[in-house]
Amino acid sequence: MSQTQIISLGFFLIIIIGALLLSLPISSRSRQVTPFLDCLFTATSASCVTGLVTVDTYQNWSLFGQCVILVMIQIGGLGFMTIATFFFILIKKKLGLRERQVLSESINTPEIGGILQLAKRIIAVTAVIEGTGAALLSIRFCKLFGPAKGIFYGIFHSVSAFCNAGFDLFGSYGAFSSLTPFVGDVLVNIVIMCLIIIGGLGFLVWDDVLNYGIKLRKYRLHSKIVLFISAILVFGGAVILFFTEKDYSNSGFGIGERILASLFGSVTARTAGFNTVDTASLSPAGKILTTVLMFIGGSPGSTAGGIKTTTFITLLLFGFSYIRKNNSFGMFGRRIGADMLEKATAVFVTNLSLLLVSSVIICAADALPVADVIFETTSAVATVGMSTGITRSLSTVSRITIIFLMYCGRVGSLSFAGALAERKAPPPVMPPVEKITIG
Repeated sequence: MSQTQIISLGFFLIIIIGALLLSLPISSRSRQVTPFLDCLFTATSASCVTGLVTVDTYQNWSLFGQCVILVMIQIGGLGFMTIATFFFILIKKKLGLRERQVLSESINTPEIGGILQLAKRIIAVTAVIEGTGAALLSIRFCKLFGPAKGIFYGIFHSVSAFCNAGFDLFGSYGAFSSLTPFVGDVLVNIVIMCLIIIGGLGFLVWDDVLNYGIKLRKYRLHSKIVLFISAILVFGGAVILFFTEKDYSNSGFGIGERILASLFGSVTARTAGFNTVDTASLSPAGKILTTVLMFIGGSPGSTAGGIKTTTFITLLLFGFSYIRKNNSFGMFGRRIGADMLEKATAVFVTNLSLLLVSSVIICAADALPVADVIFETTSAVATVGMSTGITRSLSTVSRITIIFLMYCGRVGSLSFAGALAERKAPPPVMPPVEKITIG
């Protein structure tokens, strides 16, 4: 089996095990067996760190069920090979070349050398960041829910935010309420946003930050691009949402709440899935912007999904360079290779194809607004978890379609296609080239 096939199979097994555990009566708050399709949907959403749900996480699942979801989020966020490496280190088992190759593919780093050290750093940094986030969130939640429940809520939402999962336990305020009760809470908003952003930057960026601190000149080109584009998308999106949502989702808010809601809406669209305002009440312009941000997603080697920021900027730079008749393109004094352009194009086309085909299937199966369906399918394939509210009303065919999209989005649509495709040797003779008209 290839590395991508091993990773695809690993996530599949995690989803099935999680679904079976959630189907136990002990996982349900009512101690009744939850329909298996709902269990499978939830397990896929948790393992693929998406956040789309068909049943409310607080109202339907018991403490045991919530802990199962929490474990799946953590495994899905870091990658099962990273978790496996942690246990290998604990039992002092050496990793062979094969395991290191799979780990490299799982983390999405091009180098095998030093991969074990990088994995150790990922685990350590994750523990520190999630622990800090949990402690800060517990300050607020302990006052609201008591010490024991407040600490558990702090841990759950810290892990969910850092892994860009979007699962929440605030169903006591109302089913599927997410973080809407905290729209004006500065502490909760800032902590959750920081966790989302850090988790979405990627492991390679963390490595540069740990090695070089604020010496940006020494960073890899990858890290420079990720930090630059992430800042533009977050703050640019927030400015646009601030003006477009004044009379829609942010209606009735003071200036402070509008700023927080706009900034949070821009950050969470980068594959986090939380929401502090009703997503269904977004303006038409806000829905389009959110859909675009969801489709772009986070960065490679992170807990986020989407086509990734590097794919987006590679295609954008190539488009501008082609219009200007330049032979090369790049940023920060470095040129991006043609092989990266080919991969970026393949990722974009594959994700767009999945999005369009699945949208047609869902529209054929359910009489739903096209805009909401496209929003939902983008949220699924980009592993975001934001929804306009149609998830609960989807038919069986549509739910299976969303499950498939979430799985492809987490494994990587291009990797999943490659895992299924038969590997063939290149033909010794190539067909002749003939020009066609483009544009």
